Amino acid sequence: MSSSRPYFDDEYGGRYILIEPGSFIMGDGKGTRAEQPPHTVEITEPFFCGERPVTQAHWQAIMEHNPARFTDGWAAGLRPVEQVSWDDAGEFLSRLNNIDSESERLGFRGIWRLPTEAEWEFVARAGTQTRWSFGDRDGDLNDHGWHAGNSGASTREVGQKKSNPWGFLDLHGQVSEWCQDCFSPNYVNHGNRPSAHKCDTERRVHRGGSWFTESDSTRCSSRGSSMRQNRSDGIGLRLVWQPL
Repeated sequence: MSSSRPYFDDEYGGRYILIEPGSFIMGDGKGTRAEQPPHTVEITEPFFCGERPVTQAHWQAIMEHNPARFTDGWAAGLRPVEQVSWDDAGEFLSRLNNIDSESERLGFRGIWRLPTEAEWEFVARAGTQTRWSFGDRDGDLNDHGWHAGNSGASTREVGQKKSNPWGFLDLHGQVSEWCQDCFSPNYVNHGNRPSAHKCDTERRVHRGGSWFTESDSTRCSSRGSSMRQNRSDGIGLRLVWQPL
């Protein structure tokens, strides 16, 4: 991570790195239909994004229970939380914001939320245009993420693999991460703004692939979706903190 990029740490072992405004090409013209058409998105406001997914220990501290499947071992608290629905994530965020309402980070107050789908891909790409932030070769994925080929059929403690160019960990595999957006089958009706896509469906976007998916699902532009009430041992979340 660049030493010049501001960040702050929370009380639960998390680090949140500043994302500055910019633009990027979202999607992949050579990817699946869900990733098309590629389009330019403008990130217009700065925000801080979690360096890693929310851990079981963080979830336990806020929610007073741990829903995760993979809880064996002394370091299980450092594995990402999973078995949480999109609605569960909303309850977690509500409680976290109530606890944190008077706190200041780097001199500002703010709110915790999920990333939008556009913000997630912007962070994952980290200024690159390749299939993964580390390049186009899936043979290099083992150095950067946990997936079906190397996970040993479970999640792993966060932060063991290489970071992307902006310092973010576990974006390729480990657990897929809920985003704010309703899922639509393509980007035809998406604009160039980073705001969450709205629609009438109960299906929500999650991004990044997981410990049980093949390498293609861990690409920066790959999209996943699930019903908002669904809980899976392959879906967790990553936090955004938005200064007010």
